[in-house]
Amino acid sequence: MRRYRHYWYAALLLVLPLAGFVSNNDLYNVRLTTANIDPDKIFLLIDKSDYRLYLYEDATLRKIYKVVFGNRDQTDKVSEGDRRTPEGTFHILSKRVDKSWSRFMLLDYPNDISWQKFHERQSAGTLSANATIGGGIGIHGVEYDSGIRDNYVESRINWTLGCISMKNADVNELYEIIKVGTPVVIRR
Repeated sequence: MRRYRHYWYAALLLVLPLAGFVSNNDLYNVRLTTANIDPDKIFLLIDKSDYRLYLYEDATLRKIYKVVFGNRDQTDKVSEGDRRTPEGTFHILSKRVDKSWSRFMLLDYPNDISWQKFHERQSAGTLSANATIGGGIGIHGVEYDSGIRDNYVESRINWTLGCISMKNADVNELYEIIKVGTPVVIRR
């Protein structure tokens, strides 16, 4: 009988994380600071299909942020000027306070895999030999001076040139808790 109890405990441990103690709505409103999260264990998952940025600490989902992109075409970035957001695994290359977007966290796009996809498209003839890959892709706030407000994020109005845009309060919070080198996975 005692041996079976261990199986029940193991089964319970497997099911509890699936049930969750916190609803997804709470994950939009939780306040994260360096006092309650370890910046060395953070990674970001950006899902273009549901306009969300998921912040994980190790394997635990800690916060969900709403985001928008360059345009409604959710396919991978092909070249400079297409206003698409690249897909793949990137890292935060640098961070800065920005007068236009509140905060800006530059991604290491294009990385080696981005260049490989770019050259494959050129070799296959699906991309002009004169095309350029682009760069300067990052995570930033909205552009108040241009009339772009948080309601753009709430309403899923894509407006960037391929970057990931967040509400200013959200990008300010994220900026404070992540560090240069943080992994960022962008998928569709």
